[in-house]
Amino acid sequence: MQPQPDMLDLVARLKAGGEAFALATVVRTVSVTAAKAGAKAVIRPDGTITEGWIGGGCARTAVLRAARDALADGQPRLVSIQPQDLLAEKGVKPGDEREGIRFARNMCPSQGSMDVFVEPMLPKPRLVVLGASPVAMALAELAPRFGYHLTVCAPAEEQARFAEPDQRIEGYALPVAADGRRYLVVATQGRGDEAALKAALSVDAEHIAFVGSRRKMSALRDGLIEDGIGPERLDRVKGPAGLDLGAITPDEIALSILAEILQIRRRDQRQPANA
Repeated sequence: MQPQPDMLDLVARLKAGGEAFALATVVRTVSVTAAKAGAKAVIRPDGTITEGWIGGGCARTAVLRAARDALADGQPRLVSIQPQDLLAEKGVKPGDEREGIRFARNMCPSQGSMDVFVEPMLPKPRLVVLGASPVAMALAELAPRFGYHLTVCAPAEEQARFAEPDQRIEGYALPVAADGRRYLVVATQGRGDEAALKAALSVDAEHIAFVGSRRKMSALRDGLIEDGIGPERLDRVKGPAGLDLGAITPDEIALSILAEILQIRRRDQRQPANA
């Protein structure tokens, strides 16, 4: 069964718009089932099936639960929906996971089996670079190679230093809300440090990094506290930015910052080697 044009169009539109959704695909059926292999459905974060069909209530609850979990942690799920006697033969209960398969019970009279692959489609992670320093420009060059949606925030006269960001903001007035996870790097390096830090602290973000020495960060912190910003908010800022790789050049510093952000992004997506 091939996906219908409307389904393909919807998937393309949602991805282009940076919207989160899950794509559920029936990969195998045994005996009598309402949906057959190849059936697909687009599932939104609120549990709404926007397009497609993967069967009735026998499968829907388990698939929607898997879609919710997949969107939460970014990991795909394989759900095997089987009648109770087959689950018992395998020695598993509904909700158990074994070798990457989550088992669920088919409560319908048909007593068929269905395996459904649920794939999360998440917006690109957003890297917001504040400033137009050499490190900021190096970050802007490197970030797209790692799949980031790039926003550059800098005064109008400095915007020309950046070739093709996804979004430009003149100054540091960041939008309060953003689709997807957002990582902020203040790379003003002496030109608007305080204003950029205040802007970064005014919005939600997975990570806020400051490019500068510990001494400079400490001095800025003291000044911002005097301006009424609570210490707990300033604790959100990682300064100096990046992993300690011994970086010296702007390109090396940018690489260390992206490596740190990658470490944070993947922290909940990788299992320990001995798990």
